[in-house]
Amino acid sequence: MPQTIKAVTFDLWDTLIEDESDEPKRKAGGLRTKPEERPHLVWEALNRQAPVSRDDVDLAYRVADAAFINLWKRHSVTWTIADRIDVVLQGLQQTLPDAEREALIAAIGAMEVDIPPDPISGVADALEDLSRRYKLAIVSDTIVTPGSGLRDLLDKHGLKQFFSAFAFSDEVGRSKPHRAMFDAAASQLAVDVTEMVHVGDRDHNDVRGPQALGMKAVLFTATRDNDKDTTSADAVCPDYDSLIVAIDAMAAEGGMETGT
Repeated sequence: MPQTIKAVTFDLWDTLIEDESDEPKRKAGGLRTKPEERPHLVWEALNRQAPVSRDDVDLAYRVADAAFINLWKRHSVTWTIADRIDVVLQGLQQTLPDAEREALIAAIGAMEVDIPPDPISGVADALEDLSRRYKLAIVSDTIVTPGSGLRDLLDKHGLKQFFSAFAFSDEVGRSKPHRAMFDAAASQLAVDVTEMVHVGDRDHNDVRGPQALGMKAVLFTATRDNDKDTTSADAVCPDYDSLIVAIDAMAAEGGMETGT
């Protein structure tokens, strides 16, 4: 049966924003990489209380990262920054005063807002075009930067204005491809989940996940094309021009109902 398309949901990293495009900016400014800076901030915070081994902090941070990835990949849950810091502190058998802990959490969460990665070329024009015909939403896992910071990042780039809904995993409580993420967006947009097309760069999370819910899905390969040869996507798009064409074609097949 043809599907009416009323809304388009977007992954964020490597779909709207080029992941790690902030690292050259950090290097040019003489700053540590993000993977180096995060445990360094933990070490600094602890060292202000009492001397602590940097090697021990680095190890505890790596162990917490590994536990995070396992939980994310196997159980569709992304810890908040606070959760991860608490795991690091537990591993070190250390504590921080509340104010110091909150400042540390805020500093780690702000790194990609203070020195923002770049939007993918052409994204603003594409979103403006699509927003004339469809409701738009973000459905994104929060790996380090929380949903509040990602809203700020989108706003900095002039992209937040195009979206009517946001489903971030730290706020929903589950991560892609769990149904709760897509249901959260559908509920905010007042559409059925099957009336949405999802766009993202990872086949498992962004294609197979939504397809299992009866949605259409587009694999977007502008900056990451690892899955293009094995994807089950309804369309594979290397740029925003082809993405617009693909979404409009899907809508036409189902008898398009615009969401605006």
